Amino acid sequence: MFSALDISTSALVAQRVRLNTIASNLANMTTTHNEAGEAAPFQPRFTVFQTDEAVSAGNGASGVKVAGIEYVEQEPRWKYQPGHPDAVAEGPRAGWVAYPDINLVEQSVDALEATRAYEANVGVIEMTKSLSQMTLKILA
Repeated sequence: MFSALDISTSALVAQRVRLNTIASNLANMTTTHNEAGEAAPFQPRFTVFQTDEAVSAGNGASGVKVAGIEYVEQEPRWKYQPGHPDAVAEGPRAGWVAYPDINLVEQSVDALEATRAYEANVGVIEMTKSLSQMTLKILA
């Protein structure tokens, strides 16, 4: 019974990290420079999950853990704004600003999916707790 709680708890932690990553992507949709101040658009991140054999039940079920947060180098979304401080100064892209290619709809759907998975795991924890209480009532 406690292994079910451990498995659901591992999923809650993983989904929380996923939601934080999505929130970071949404917060940086208009970030046109990196931490060093160079004109380079934010690269969207995504969370990679992995099976956690350390959290397992006897029936073959196991928990989940975050294997890492990765990003893919992708072409930025270009917007013509010659007065912007991060606009390209010279060359064929002069006056253009590189913005992150973050799709608001995709990120919102991912956030909704992560929230639903989080809620489902909270439901499993509540059900496990309820079953434990009923078992104790029967035994008492």
